[in-house]
Amino acid sequence: MQLSIIIVNYNVRFFLEQCLCSVQKAVTGMEAELIVVDNNSPDDSLTYLQPQFPGVHFIASAENLGFAKACNLGLQQATGQYIVFLNPDTIVPEDCFRSCIRFFETHPQAGALGIKMLDGKGRFLKESKRAFPSPMTSLFKLFGLATLFPSSKTFSKYHLGHLNENEDHEVDVLAGAFMMIPKEVLNKVGGFDETFFMYGEDVDLSYRIQKAGYTNYYFAGSHIIHFKGESTRKGTMNYVRMFYNAMSIFVRKHYGGSRAGIFHFLIHLAIWVRAALSALGQFVRRIGLPLIDAGLILLSFWLMKNIWNQYVRTDIEYENRLLWIAFPAYTVFYLITAYYAGLYDRWYKWTGLVRSTVMATIVLLAAYALLPEQYRFSRGIILFGAMLAFLLISSLRWVLIQTKVLTSNKEKEEHATTVIAGSPEEYLQAVQLMKEAGLQERILGRIAVDDNKEGAIGQVNELNKLLSVIPFREIIFCQGQLSYASSIAIVKTLPGFLKIKFHAAGSRSIVGSESKDTSGEALSTENGFKLAEPGNRRIKRLADIIISFLSLASFPVHLLLVKKPVSFFANCLAVLTARKTWVGYIKNEQKLPALRKAVMTCNGFPAVQPQQLPDESLYKLDYWYARDYEPIYDLKLLWRRYRHLGG
Repeated sequence: MQLSIIIVNYNVRFFLEQCLCSVQKAVTGMEAELIVVDNNSPDDSLTYLQPQFPGVHFIASAENLGFAKACNLGLQQATGQYIVFLNPDTIVPEDCFRSCIRFFETHPQAGALGIKMLDGKGRFLKESKRAFPSPMTSLFKLFGLATLFPSSKTFSKYHLGHLNENEDHEVDVLAGAFMMIPKEVLNKVGGFDETFFMYGEDVDLSYRIQKAGYTNYYFAGSHIIHFKGESTRKGTMNYVRMFYNAMSIFVRKHYGGSRAGIFHFLIHLAIWVRAALSALGQFVRRIGLPLIDAGLILLSFWLMKNIWNQYVRTDIEYENRLLWIAFPAYTVFYLITAYYAGLYDRWYKWTGLVRSTVMATIVLLAAYALLPEQYRFSRGIILFGAMLAFLLISSLRWVLIQTKVLTSNKEKEEHATTVIAGSPEEYLQAVQLMKEAGLQERILGRIAVDDNKEGAIGQVNELNKLLSVIPFREIIFCQGQLSYASSIAIVKTLPGFLKIKFHAAGSRSIVGSESKDTSGEALSTENGFKLAEPGNRRIKRLADIIISFLSLASFPVHLLLVKKPVSFFANCLAVLTARKTWVGYIKNEQKLPALRKAVMTCNGFPAVQPQQLPDESLYKLDYWYARDYEPIYDLKLLWRRYRHLGG
């Protein structure tokens, strides 16, 4: 056997599906084996993938072993002359493995080979080549000097920024996302150190290979796509802890004396600094942002009141007691409206801020008009205060995006437009997937990948020209007639604002990633749930609250009309306190968007009542409810089944 490819998977079945499709093309005509070790993925990866890839050797672990131990488990089964450790969130071109093997054949001193890696938009990943960690390189990286001077031999030594990314180089550390190592080398130095659960094991193995007298190489003769964000959550406290603990293990194992002491100090300093920044970022994203916005809104109204009082209506003196009541009330109105307008969704969109500001201002002015005369002051304060709040919140969002506390995705709009590059048959397959995901309205047309331009809006070799005349913001490369190597080469030439996705012919998913620091995105037949949309979820919760509140306020009426009125009263309280929802699933399946326990199932029966249909039919009813959800459906169902809301 010439080649063994070992892939460790955890919960990324759609990315792994695309990875395996690319690997199978790359090993065509070679004596190669594919080994996938699944670390007890909760997404049913093996059930999904095994029927599609009968030639792949799948190993199912009963627990999450971590990366190093799982790789070694695969290594025990490997029989190839060369071993490749490959991440599941990668795509390899057709020439990849052959080019690497040729490099080994012409460099007998080579002990391991890493490769040029690109992110999901074709940008170079600097982790492709690294030096061994040292106190000074860690210090420069910790305090941001490596970022300020990315090409410096001194400050950017960790990522070897001074070395040309388009040339082969001797390096210290190879990335675990792609490591090709001769089996005889691994027999001498051993596999990954299982002390490392995740992170650091590639540094340790690279160190031992070099210490054994071999040379590690960065190879620029081929390149791969590494979506990366899908397997690494860099902003989390868990990442910070695991990464720096891995570095601590490496230092204790290989360094000694005062050098180790300095290194340990820097590592713990880094842990505390990164942990503090991570905690601050998570607080702002999850809780603090509305509080900060509230402060800015209050400040805006207060400043505008003073300006108005001093320069516009100098003859009026506003009572402080009135302002202490009115301004906080207006701020609460503003925040509630902003929430339902989508300002606090996962992706920040400038249009969401504009929409929320306009809606909040209208709501405030409408509420103002309903107030008694003695509680009113100037509409100008409200209008211009809202405008000032908009400017301050916009500025804050800009700062948070620049510091990567928030993520802005300008192309995450509802009406993003898509073109699909592929043959007519591949185009129809991709369109069907988009249709099942509820995104068919985005598609503008097909990009031809050969001379057959019938029905196409352009050719793949003229994408940059097409961008100037066709307003598409996303392209899906169908990998069949178009090679992976050609797709990757094209991706490198495309502008950064364009979203890139890949779809292997015959597969059941489409994958892509916006950057190395954010989660990848996968489209499949399981996407397209309207119930998963943030706007619909907010409306559903708002309807639950309003119905519960009105029901409690008019409860004596329901004593005569509702069966089991005491249970109905209990359900009102449970929904109001977010323990239940009025309309929900029959069977709570993990594959569907999460919902609270239901009072009434989506097929119109009390949740406590046994269902007579088989489980498969019940799941389909839940699936259709989640896929086609409309808020009005819940209201109609509750009206029709009103007498049975007590269970």
